[in-house]
Amino acid sequence: MNASVSTLRLWRAEPNVFVRKCLKAEPDAWQDEVLSAFNSNPRVALCASKGPGKTTVLAWLIWLFLMTRPFPKVPCVSITGENLRDNLWAELKKWQKESPVLTSQFTWTASRVFANDSPEEWWASARQWSKSADATQQSNTLAGTHGEHVLAVADEAGGMPRAVVAAADAVLANGGDTHLLLAGNTTDIDSALGDAVTRERNLWRIFEVNGDPDSPTRAPRVTIEWAREQIEKYGRDHPIVLVNVFGKFPPRSSSKLLGPGDVDDAVRRTIKPSEFMSEPKVIGVDVARFGDDENVILRRQGRAVWPPRVLSGIDTMTLAGQVALEADDFKADAIFVDACGVGAGVADRLIQLGYPCFAVDSAQRPLRPDPRCFNRRAEVWWQMAQWVKKEGCLPNDPKLRAELIGPEMGFNGKNELKLETKEEMKRRGLSSPNRADALSYTFAMPVVPRGERLSSQAARVVSEYDPLERAGLVRDRPETGGGYVSEYDPWGRVSA
Repeated sequence: MNASVSTLRLWRAEPNVFVRKCLKAEPDAWQDEVLSAFNSNPRVALCASKGPGKTTVLAWLIWLFLMTRPFPKVPCVSITGENLRDNLWAELKKWQKESPVLTSQFTWTASRVFANDSPEEWWASARQWSKSADATQQSNTLAGTHGEHVLAVADEAGGMPRAVVAAADAVLANGGDTHLLLAGNTTDIDSALGDAVTRERNLWRIFEVNGDPDSPTRAPRVTIEWAREQIEKYGRDHPIVLVNVFGKFPPRSSSKLLGPGDVDDAVRRTIKPSEFMSEPKVIGVDVARFGDDENVILRRQGRAVWPPRVLSGIDTMTLAGQVALEADDFKADAIFVDACGVGAGVADRLIQLGYPCFAVDSAQRPLRPDPRCFNRRAEVWWQMAQWVKKEGCLPNDPKLRAELIGPEMGFNGKNELKLETKEEMKRRGLSSPNRADALSYTFAMPVVPRGERLSSQAARVVSEYDPLERAGLVRDRPETGGGYVSEYDPWGRVSA
């Protein structure tokens, strides 16, 4: 099935008509504006909140370019190969199925879309750089594509290295019908998208797409209910709301989970024993990785935190013994140990001794689905930060205070909250946040206090009490090592 020459000319001149007639789609108002502006603007950038339909617009414009230009070239890139495959490339396939014309004239593959009669000269390609690529290798991803009709597309540019888009800009050098199209969430101002809307703004046609429930120009695909929930949960000025709801870059001053005022308020709070004595007793342990790091053992019961115990220059078996003594004295219901690197040995020894110990691997995926966190480290710090701001009572420990406000946070290309690593902090001249990490581990899982017994209905067999049984964690069989296992997410039953 072919389109007539007059139809192709109409579609090229009126991208909105192409979308409605060829793809059978009805654009939102902001999408209509982008389509109308495409032909007359060589550089277009979409700064978007979460979920307004920006990837859909990219797919429409790619199909428009392929359908209405002779021998076009469309190199495409995203923040990761997986992101490109799962989002933009899947969107291209979806819209091809809506059009008999596109289905008959083009072939979609996992890495390339091409015209059936000119596969080598009429194409769109999915490109990526390796995880170990340096700036030069990254810049080569979109470099080297030249022609009279070229469209370079960068999706999720809010977390994309500058080098990639800087090289892509070269497609405009020869003039002609050449375009550069960026889109992404406003996760990082130090990115290709951030440059487009700040120091290079005069070169770009910028579209700022928001999901603000009170804005008359809001993107309708972002539900008002979800947007209001996010604002109520985090506040209008929180980076998560700025990025996900308002489509705005967070200010640099908002790059911390905790500020000095948050920690100082927690130090000034007072609490009576009656307000925490019935709460579970939890110990967090951060294990030293480097010579100048500290081993830290920290107690928390409900809103109350004890001054951390700091140990240096000891081996893992000695540290395990000290943690055991601390647990006996505190009558701890649970011990959470940093299990990255040498910390795994400390956790293994405590489990072997029969203590309710749980290894926390900061690099693993998080347990909780909301907010979206990159890993367990970001997750436990997020939980701790909310507790500090709302109700926590902290000891007057200047070093703990400095560590709590030290790490910076940001967002990765998948719009997940990510916390600065210890190694990155050291490169900035800051010490490793060992005391703050120990406190964060006490928020790794929900814990039931030692004194609470299961109801007779729930407890079919009453034997040795397990404080984490009601949280969905049960002792494994002795022959497997006696660790704790779980078949479901405990956060589904316990409010975070």
